[in-house]
Amino acid sequence: MPYQLHPEIETTTRLFSELTKDQPRPALHDVESRRRNFAAFHALGGDRSGASDVTVVKYTTETSDGYALPLHWYARQGSTPRAGPAVLYFHGGGMIIGKVSEFHASISAYVSRSGVPFLAVDYRLAPEHPHPTMVEDAYIALTWLRDHAQELNVDAHRIAVYGDSAGGGLAAGLNLLARDRSFTPPIAKQILIYPMVDDRPIVEDKELTQFLIFWDYQDNITGWGALVGKENVGTENVSEYAAPSRAKDLSNLPSTYIEVGGLDLFRDQDIEFARRLAAAQVYTEFHLYPGLPHGFEGVGVGTKVLKGVMENRIRALQSF
Repeated sequence: MPYQLHPEIETTTRLFSELTKDQPRPALHDVESRRRNFAAFHALGGDRSGASDVTVVKYTTETSDGYALPLHWYARQGSTPRAGPAVLYFHGGGMIIGKVSEFHASISAYVSRSGVPFLAVDYRLAPEHPHPTMVEDAYIALTWLRDHAQELNVDAHRIAVYGDSAGGGLAAGLNLLARDRSFTPPIAKQILIYPMVDDRPIVEDKELTQFLIFWDYQDNITGWGALVGKENVGTENVSEYAAPSRAKDLSNLPSTYIEVGGLDLFRDQDIEFARRLAAAQVYTEFHLYPGLPHGFEGVGVGTKVLKGVMENRIRALQSF
């Protein structure tokens, strides 16, 4: 049977494809055009005001090279005075796109529904800031959250990392780095939403191509080339902290929740990453959602399938 979109998102997905069919695809390694396209797509969105019961406080922390790294603390109003869990959050964008403000609505919705506060990180992007800047920014943010746990009413033993797409790859790389640096207390959980974890070339599936509306093969090569250098993509010069699938040892990592759609470019690498985590005796929960493409939230608003996905994510957020 050929690939099929989930029936609940078929109409909206095809409508989006029709609306964008005349928009020229950026050339390979054209980062700026991809950023403009993302900004234009973001501008088409609906209400971006976020949940009314969530407040945001902005902080900064200085990195080793003197950069003031922006941090955004999202917390639900009226939270319990007892120290509880917190999430360190990394947005998606293929290593080259995005900032926390563009994900404000979804972050605040997670916080409102789960009751778990998020520290969202405006990590620096490639190619202006190639590896290891991104993962080092993540590590600095993790350290800041631990060191400020008491004033933020956080239990430092209950800090999880959460990331979407490129942010999921960054979260997975951070877990490897924190493990190898003996970070304490250890990270409690990692929640990886269709994570971008492997720089090695993906064999093109021509039947899948029509469903890659948010991130395709050329986008992927562009993102990895920006992060690790065009000449290094797919070679042994790429660090496991940039591309976590390259890690030979996945043991002693935190409990993991990982999901991906059946029509996602990252499907096979995420299935394999989850398999290897489980084989390394990491407590792993994995979901493969049939008929869903990468970034399906953008075309699945109001559907039962998206409601089910969100229920699983909220449960994961309340599990550590």
